[in-house]
Amino acid sequence: MFKAGITGGIGSGKTIVANLFRLLGVPVYDADSSAKRLMQENPVIQKQIIDLFGKEAYKNNQLNTSYLSASVFAIPEKLELLNKIVHPATIKDANEWFAKQNAPYIVKEAALLFESGSVKDLDFIIGVSAPDALRIKRVKDRNKISTEEVKKRMKNQIDETIKMRLCDHVIQNDDLHLVIPQVLIIHQQLLDKAKQLKTQA
Repeated sequence: MFKAGITGGIGSGKTIVANLFRLLGVPVYDADSSAKRLMQENPVIQKQIIDLFGKEAYKNNQLNTSYLSASVFAIPEKLELLNKIVHPATIKDANEWFAKQNAPYIVKEAALLFESGSVKDLDFIIGVSAPDALRIKRVKDRNKISTEEVKKRMKNQIDETIKMRLCDHVIQNDDLHLVIPQVLIIHQQLLDKAKQLKTQA
């Protein structure tokens, strides 16, 4: 099966792009929400997180996301340790999900495709790009946090320019370019690539 990835920096709008692929009938794996689900449901991961962050990491048996966010963005080393716990489990979960799908191609949406190493399991990478000022405004409006908080989160991801250079195709989501036509072009390209792969098999 042909596997594509969607990635982009915080506030780039990669979820909007992923949802457009869903509307086209393409199965989409959301790595970020799956990671949160595993942190909530997997007892081994829960124990590792509590050992790292303390019992405050869970409140009333629910993942205390605000506490974790404040902890990891204040101490980058803890973010790296958290990623070492969560990324392998999410990659494994995604690969199990891939195996259950039956479609010409599937999509994995993840903010940290390159950072986590999961890019190696994919055949084609789509980047979603937007100017920093617009990304900051989107995240401030969405999460009700300060400009400084947004910039801290942006620093924990690969530089946007570098990330986009690593992608096979970049969608501009800058309020100047229409996104739907860009998605439709890539959708057709991926259908063609999937067809070629099936022919070669």
